[in-house]
Amino acid sequence: MQQTTVPPRPAATVILARDSDHGVEVFMMKRTTEVVFAKGMHVFPGGGLDSADYAQEMTALCAGIDDEHASSTLGVEQGGLAYWVAAIRECFEEAGLLIGYRDAIGQRPLDASDAPRLAMLRSHLAEKKQSFAELLLGAQLRAATDQLVYYSHWVTQPGRPRRYDTRFFVAPAPADQIAMHDNSETVAHLWVRPAQALELSQRGELNLMFPTIKTLESLTRFGNVKDLMAFARTKPPTSMMSPHLSTARDGSIRTLIQGDYAHAEIRKLDPSNQGIAKSDIDPGHPVNIAPQVWRITAANPGVMTGPGTNTYLIGSAQTGVAVIDPGPELTEHVNAIVQCAAGPIKWILCTHTHRDHSPAARQLQALTGAQLIGMPPPPYSNQDQDFVPALIPTHNQRLQIAGVTLRAIHTPGHASNHLCYLHESEKILFTGDHVMQGSTVVINPPDGDMSVYLDSLRMLMSEPIDYFAPGHGFLIGNPLEALERLLLHRQDRENKVVAALRLAGEPRSAEELVTDVYQDTPAQRHALAARSLLAHLHKLRNEARVSEHAGRWCLNDVQGHTERTR
Repeated sequence: MQQTTVPPRPAATVILARDSDHGVEVFMMKRTTEVVFAKGMHVFPGGGLDSADYAQEMTALCAGIDDEHASSTLGVEQGGLAYWVAAIRECFEEAGLLIGYRDAIGQRPLDASDAPRLAMLRSHLAEKKQSFAELLLGAQLRAATDQLVYYSHWVTQPGRPRRYDTRFFVAPAPADQIAMHDNSETVAHLWVRPAQALELSQRGELNLMFPTIKTLESLTRFGNVKDLMAFARTKPPTSMMSPHLSTARDGSIRTLIQGDYAHAEIRKLDPSNQGIAKSDIDPGHPVNIAPQVWRITAANPGVMTGPGTNTYLIGSAQTGVAVIDPGPELTEHVNAIVQCAAGPIKWILCTHTHRDHSPAARQLQALTGAQLIGMPPPPYSNQDQDFVPALIPTHNQRLQIAGVTLRAIHTPGHASNHLCYLHESEKILFTGDHVMQGSTVVINPPDGDMSVYLDSLRMLMSEPIDYFAPGHGFLIGNPLEALERLLLHRQDRENKVVAALRLAGEPRSAEELVTDVYQDTPAQRHALAARSLLAHLHKLRNEARVSEHAGRWCLNDVQGHTERTR
């Protein structure tokens, strides 16, 4: 898990909507697999802002909105109109649909008679013979920016090779114009009802990003375009981007935005935005994440552990201190825990017994005499067999320790003995490896179980939680969205497993499948990915959707029989 992030590029997307006999339809395009971002996915038209989108001459070529109004709507100081311009330009480039007016003074919509001229202008734009401003000016057209209504705001999560800070707009589809993908970045297109698109996604027939899915979900309530546009114009303001200052490891000031790993934590710890909270995790350095709650990270960074394993301390000199996940058996880390404790350590809780979370419990208990709390290790070699708890919590048992109430929530899946602990007054859930930051956890059979893991994720969706405190990484805000993203990611991966088996047409081993199913994962991590792939296959087998013979897997048909090559 990389903590360095690529800064997001400003971008704009437009949701084109039209009425049909079956309700509202939206326009979507399939991106080629040759691009870096969103390869092979169905998206709304859009893309990154160009410097020309900010050109001063564009102001006179936009109808019904100026930069001051646009910037105020988006919550930026200036340049907001460029997002409207980029949305219209990208839609024309990618889909051949120009949201515009026919002359430079009035506001006469374009119609079918404009098709030959628009096709020529589109080719000029694609070949960079003209800028968008030159195109509009020369053809005596205006961008119908008054037709676009600001709808939502999404930022690509860290860890991607490209990131975008994207403003979504909604607009009625231009009448009497015929859409056509560009056969460059996009290779197909369709008009589809939002509910139908979501159903196709669930079946693995449309590959959708999380923001696209959430947008489609929000559109399912509307029976016609008029109601959709009325809602968009009157709905509560979209939450604005709130850059937050932080202090980097080298002491410099770093600006974080929504989606950056440390953003939620920085906003919580430094609400006045003075830049005093740290945006790097430094092993051995305590961080006060809530009243009488501290995090200290072990010096065991790696592919599986990110910046290191987090240990949490709760309590004071008066109440005594509880330690959650003492981490690997590193003497310097154990000493740091003891030094960080605000009072005597009386309790040691473990989320699970993987070797980066519980082995230090033995050494810490020898130093402090604290009570061990957790579930016994399963009988597997990757488990800490020396962890012997004095108290084994039951599911939802409330533990009155360190002056607070911690509720133990049994969350099997990553490990059968996995517990999360909910700090009920602070609404912070200590998640161990159930929810990680920046990556998904490995589900490793036989102790790891994909079906059980997904059920455990869903179970948390009704809990009163403000923050996840993961075993690796910073505090995670918006827990419900984090859970939805994890569930969507697992569904998408399962769809890829099914698609790879169908394409193969003959039984294949997990090792053979991993290259197709984990194309987005570096090859050096495929051995780890193969473990989660096997967990997906076990889940599909339990659902009678696949069969396994001598370590080779194939799809079943609808009657449960094995599909053979025909």
